[in-house]
Amino acid sequence: MTERTGVLVVAEHDNASIRSATLCTVTAALQCGADVHVLVAGHGVQGAANAAARIAGVSRVLVADAPPLAHGLAENMGAQVMHVAARYSHILFPATSMGKNVAPRVAALLDVAQISDIVRVVSADTFERPIYAGNALVTVRSGDPVKVATVRVTSFDAASPEGGSAQIEAIDTVSDSNLSTFVERHVAKSERPELADAQIVVSGGRALGSSERFDEVLTPLADRLGAALGASRAAVDAGFAPNDWQVGQTGKIVAPQLYIACGISGAIQHLAGMKDSKVIVAINKDPEAPIFSIADYGLEADLFDAVPKLVSSL
Repeated sequence: MTERTGVLVVAEHDNASIRSATLCTVTAALQCGADVHVLVAGHGVQGAANAAARIAGVSRVLVADAPPLAHGLAENMGAQVMHVAARYSHILFPATSMGKNVAPRVAALLDVAQISDIVRVVSADTFERPIYAGNALVTVRSGDPVKVATVRVTSFDAASPEGGSAQIEAIDTVSDSNLSTFVERHVAKSERPELADAQIVVSGGRALGSSERFDEVLTPLADRLGAALGASRAAVDAGFAPNDWQVGQTGKIVAPQLYIACGISGAIQHLAGMKDSKVIVAINKDPEAPIFSIADYGLEADLFDAVPKLVSSL
């Protein structure tokens, strides 16, 4: 039986480059073991593979390049990870849509327990992860022969994207499972920073009242600050903002340098997605709003008056 050594990071990429979530996952991987490999799977991924080879701390890049992997379908991706899984003691995914889609399938195929959303590596077999919407941390020790985990990327600094010189190895690819079929992808195009990577985020809640008011009030502030736009689940459910702007337990986890919450009461699910932000500014006319309990700066005011004044003074 092959001895399991090393740590495998399953990369998130756009074929030409490596996403920042992968860099944070590499940092977690280096805390699990010294020999870190990165799997770049897709179709036409040589650019991403070259970028992965330059990541500091990575010793080898495995490249699986084939049409069945082009769209990241979980069934095919899971099978591709399983193709190399016997080599590794740890298989780590960023806790993004991609990672959350593929990791459970890999864990099931390996018959091990997935460790979700780790925020700290205590040792090679022990991890911390949040529970109760981030209000408590639990320490998990795994006795499984291979640890399959998703990494909360906001809890780890990004590894340096330059300085490495990993060997690139082309590996055999899996055939199409025919269990699912890619239909189409709708990509929202924006000049704004990606929400998960943005250094400044301006978010709005249901108090904005409509998508028109959301755009009218918050867009000028985001434009002035060069910020990404976010929203609470209530605002998304009401149709005021698109789904990919949702911040929270069931949306995106963000940790920008500055988070401005406008008309957001601070439900526990939303706080779980943004409370690690370096500076939190809350604007709400309800003095009892829970958001004020975690805000560094709180302004008790009507956002329809306060935000335009803030924009005019910037």
